[in-house]
Amino acid sequence: MNKPVVIIGVGEMGGVFARGFLRLGYPVYPVTRNMDINQCAEQIADPEMVLVAVAENDLHSTLETIPQNWRNKIALLQNELLPHDWHQHQLDNPTVISVWFEKKKGQDAKVIIPSPVYGPQSQLINDALAAIDIPCEQLSSEDQLLFELVVKNVYILTTNISGLQTGGTVGELWEHHNHVADEVSREIIQIQQALTGKEFDADKLIAAMVKAFEGDLEHKCMGRSAPSRLKRALEQAKKFGVSVEKLIDISAAANT
Repeated sequence: MNKPVVIIGVGEMGGVFARGFLRLGYPVYPVTRNMDINQCAEQIADPEMVLVAVAENDLHSTLETIPQNWRNKIALLQNELLPHDWHQHQLDNPTVISVWFEKKKGQDAKVIIPSPVYGPQSQLINDALAAIDIPCEQLSSEDQLLFELVVKNVYILTTNISGLQTGGTVGELWEHHNHVADEVSREIIQIQQALTGKEFDADKLIAAMVKAFEGDLEHKCMGRSAPSRLKRALEQAKKFGVSVEKLIDISAAANT
């Protein structure tokens, strides 16, 4: 019998992973917000993996509560994720996946491009998603993981923030409002560099973003989180002294 997989947060995304683990024969145990996580950790003392699938806004409050015997089994999948998000909780070697499939209520998972994954249990995540026909790409280094996380952040922030001005789909954004996407993405990259303390090849990041655009040209630019993502980006830019004139312009127009 395989060891159980614990999933903290059983929304749409957690449900996709649960189905994959079950298909492989792993018992899956959910931890919801109204359950005592320490009591769960006493009952499931040695899980195979603890997948944190809560919403991105709940990530840090959740990581603060992770019991000691689960800490070396953590896997993360949230958007806008960077190494400092787990390092500040003294999680040194989690498994991390940059999710490039969409799951909405009442619909099957929709793959955009293969999802990069890195860490000690990347094989298990790869196998679980493969079992439900969702492709992954296993990475071989922390540097590769960082690049892929930044690509996802640039994609999300560029499309959401540009969408506040342009609306439409990512295909329309790149074809008809290329200058907006280019300006926004380069400012987002500057913020990402400040957040990580690393320098990136901006053209390489933008090319990877465009590859993701091509994976689903009809993907809507602007989700419900777009205003909060813009606000957070502006706060980060101010904190690190990054010049973001285009983001400021979009914010001003959105608030008039």
